[in-house]
Amino acid sequence: MSPIRQIELPEDVKQIIKTITEAGYEAYAVGGCIRDSVLGRIPEDYDITTSAKPLQIKELFSHTIDTGIKHGTVTIMLHGTGYEVTTYRIDGEYEDCRHPKEVIFTSNLIEDLKRRDFTINAMAYNDEQGLVDPFDGTGDLEKRVIRCVGNPIERFTEDALRMMRAVRFSAQLGYEIEEETAAAIQVLAPNLKNISAERIQTELVKLVTSPHPDYLRIAYETGITKVILPEFDVCMTTNQNHPHHCYTVGEHILHSMCEIRPDKVLRLTMLFHDIGKPDTITTDENGINHFHGHPEISAAYAQKIMRRLKFDNKSIYYVTNLVRYHDVRIELSKKSVRRAVNKIGDDIFPLLFEVREADTLAQSRYKRQEKEQDLAKLKEIYEDIVANRECVSLKQLAVTGSDLIREAGIPEGPQVGVKLKELLALVIEDPSRNTKEYLLSVAKQ
Repeated sequence: MSPIRQIELPEDVKQIIKTITEAGYEAYAVGGCIRDSVLGRIPEDYDITTSAKPLQIKELFSHTIDTGIKHGTVTIMLHGTGYEVTTYRIDGEYEDCRHPKEVIFTSNLIEDLKRRDFTINAMAYNDEQGLVDPFDGTGDLEKRVIRCVGNPIERFTEDALRMMRAVRFSAQLGYEIEEETAAAIQVLAPNLKNISAERIQTELVKLVTSPHPDYLRIAYETGITKVILPEFDVCMTTNQNHPHHCYTVGEHILHSMCEIRPDKVLRLTMLFHDIGKPDTITTDENGINHFHGHPEISAAYAQKIMRRLKFDNKSIYYVTNLVRYHDVRIELSKKSVRRAVNKIGDDIFPLLFEVREADTLAQSRYKRQEKEQDLAKLKEIYEDIVANRECVSLKQLAVTGSDLIREAGIPEGPQVGVKLKELLALVIEDPSRNTKEYLLSVAKQ
């Protein structure tokens, strides 16, 4: 990689650095923003490191937020954007695989960079001094490796989540994890049990929505999933032994994630869609494995795992339902498709096409053309239903509960809901029945 002479920092960042340096302190843009700039990418945000203490920073800027002042971090607000500015520091001894017992401020930039996780994140830059890269982060970017700053055992002992971050950066960048760094993960992976579910969740989502979600395999090989996702480990050793499949359950999962767009819900759906298969395995007289009932079992696992990792209810709803219905058999007729959309949900159903396509592409080529043709026909029928605005849900029904009470004389209470469902069933069978006049006449009978 050619020497870095200049990185084009945003004007606000330049102004912050200039204000601090003119006051007699040092200041640099640091970390991920420098890594991304060296790679020619546009950073999502910019962090600044400085020799100035937090109170000194607060004196220099009119709008600041005490983000983590005890640990040296102040957020400067400039033109509606927040920029974290952190004092050079040396972390004391770590006591819980995450938090240092104490933070010691320092005036030495190199000492500050020493405490960072990986060489590619331990670079600093300002226009005056240029690139400061004491641990050869640019060299590791060129070699396409993730390597700890200093001793990896020490770095991972300080913060166990760094082990997941190593795999995540590997997946985001398509890099290998350096040998000693990978070996340290294998030793210290059990320490991830001390990390909060929320932090684990964040890293897992970043990994599975990366350009290389199949790098979850590295998390498996290094012992990470044994701690955070033991259900997946069982899948990696479960053979499918079926004409439709050419991989273990786990490898099929990994390949399926690669076959779908990097949406959080869709990638998590593929991660969990077969995770219950090991619990359902049976072998017939011909030695062929079967996994009857695995979608429902997998949906239960998905819900359990996502609650354990503190996912939001909306994500849990979408993922568990997509998993539950990912393998449902639907007759290729409009009536059957309308019934299916009603049962599955008109918010879930459209996403099933992507899930099924990814699932198919991660299987063997046995009957693939037939599967793809059936899926295309199913999609065609569904799109025709949508285009014709055929009723598949209560919200599309030509009458409401109020109509039934006011015009059909049905008393308020549970009977209203029962009657609406009866009317919906009639309309799903024949969309031409979805008129207010017809439905009220039926309701009055």
